[in-house]
Amino acid sequence: MFNKVLFIGTHQLGNIHFYPTFKKALKSQWMPYEELKKDQESQLRKLIIFSYHNVPYYHSLFKDLSLQPDDIKKIEDLEKLPVLTKEIILKNYDDFKPVNLNHIGYTVHSTGGSTGTPLKYRVSTKDRFVGGAMMYRGWSYGGYELGDKMIFLAGSSLDVGTKPYLVTKFHEIARNLKKLSSFDMSEVEMNNYFTTVNSFKPLFFRGYASAFNLFAKYIDENNLDIQKPNAIFSTSEKLYPQVRKNVENVFDCPVYDNYGLFDGGVSAYECPEHCGLHIDTERSIMEIVDEEGSQLEKGVGNILATSLNNYAMPFIRYSTGDMGDLMDDFCSCGRGSKLLKEVLGRSVDILFTPEGKQVHGWFFLYIFWKYCKGIKEYQVVQVSLNNIVIKIVPDHDFDEKQLDSIRSVIYNKSHGWNIKFKFVDSIEKTKAGKHKFIISKLNN
Repeated sequence: MFNKVLFIGTHQLGNIHFYPTFKKALKSQWMPYEELKKDQESQLRKLIIFSYHNVPYYHSLFKDLSLQPDDIKKIEDLEKLPVLTKEIILKNYDDFKPVNLNHIGYTVHSTGGSTGTPLKYRVSTKDRFVGGAMMYRGWSYGGYELGDKMIFLAGSSLDVGTKPYLVTKFHEIARNLKKLSSFDMSEVEMNNYFTTVNSFKPLFFRGYASAFNLFAKYIDENNLDIQKPNAIFSTSEKLYPQVRKNVENVFDCPVYDNYGLFDGGVSAYECPEHCGLHIDTERSIMEIVDEEGSQLEKGVGNILATSLNNYAMPFIRYSTGDMGDLMDDFCSCGRGSKLLKEVLGRSVDILFTPEGKQVHGWFFLYIFWKYCKGIKEYQVVQVSLNNIVIKIVPDHDFDEKQLDSIRSVIYNKSHGWNIKFKFVDSIEKTKAGKHKFIISKLNN
């Protein structure tokens, strides 16, 4: 009980509307889709009016398209607007600043994402806490209650290993969790993780599917008796069927797939029926579109995000770089939201060092979050066990001196890796038109 009170109290200090929003979300999950859609469109109209009058980029865009705010009333009307890409945002960055930004509480975040294109963006305080409410509700599908013990096994995308020690400890105590890094997955680290799990006794795990898969293999191969959680929440990368099976067998609990994008605000969570991911509606609008930006009723397409609460930096029809498979059916659990059959294209490779370490690909993503000045795109290729090639598309303000810092961080991870930087004009996309920022050419 104390953990729940502490958990709610610290969140309420951050935003007084957090707990009422969470309680409301628990009820709204059972609303029919048409009612959820009606609420979305009400929020959409307010966002459009605000953006038109306060955000220079959108005011100019509407003028160029001969549109007025009243022309965007429904989700279907979003097709009148072009797809928003990271390149467009970077090119017009100052024009995405609301004229009344000083009156909006916000924090600044940075992402490299699956496209490898660095982007700093603002998230309003309200949007951040609505996102938290959506996340906790999504976990509740798997039995989670506020304040339950949890262990994170992940990297910088889940704020593991990115905050000062005291900040991390406060966060762990307030949320009753422990954070374990997926950057290093050697036997020494995994043995320490095994000890931590058995002493902490978490009810839930959350993190990267590939990291839990490696941990599961270690537990299984060493015939260790580990504390079994009630459920595992997989996020930030593709959850493959075989990985799900391996993890569930070793930890003897169900795995729930989660999808979330902080910069776009979209999210979706799997329920006990395991027939797809429920798309949240309270924080954002998720569109699945074809190559021309036309909305699909079902099938595979690009995921676009319109964040309904982020007035600090509105993203309307933002291209997430991900692809999703939209279902035309509803779940038998009774929740009214639409379903994603799966999210495609979010896997990150595991790299191997000559010393025998397994390094999660998010390690490199963190480096480029920190040292991304003047870098348009990047791609890390493990050519052989000893050789890493890093392709960089430099921008006009690129400074080669930062390469020494990047090389130093990587060297601390592995003395055996030879790092070669290669400057290129562009980075080749996959057949699906996506950029893969981590590639391993090892045959394992």
